[in-house]
Amino acid sequence: MRVLGIDPGTIRMGYGVVDDNPKIVADDYGVVALSRSLPLEKRLYQLHTHILNMIHTFNPDVIAIEQPFIGKGDRQFVAPALALGQAQAVVFIGAASQDIPLFRYSPAEIKMAVADYGRATKSQIQQIVASDFGLDKIPSTDAADALAIGLCHIRNQILNDLTRMEISPGEERK
Repeated sequence: MRVLGIDPGTIRMGYGVVDDNPKIVADDYGVVALSRSLPLEKRLYQLHTHILNMIHTFNPDVIAIEQPFIGKGDRQFVAPALALGQAQAVVFIGAASQDIPLFRYSPAEIKMAVADYGRATKSQIQQIVASDFGLDKIPSTDAADALAIGLCHIRNQILNDLTRMEISPGEERK
């Protein structure tokens, strides 16, 4: 399975291509960086173009994306979450236009799947991703997050496959 992991953003969008044949590897990763001076609609259009190019270049089986974190009470981040939602919508449209299944994961789910700790720091995720994939250098936070999203999806699929395995009656382990 080839996963295109996306860490959405209207200024910096991380991407990571993760493959699990026969072992889990990072095929490519990076960041699409856009100028803050561009109007939002032009940045969204450029992100859409980049997403379509990635889909055609990497030919992913699925796309996995991080859900925006809004927060609670005094620690609500509504404006950034709205911007991330707009970038996320661009990815949704790209995936739908190419008939590619899309999966969404919360930041805590991603951190649990990668670091076994739902409150891992950005730095910890960067180091774990670099180590798990045997990368020569630690990727930027956006690229590391995108690789972590792809890794999260593959690990969740493996876990789902294992839990669906059924032992037929009479074949129980003794």
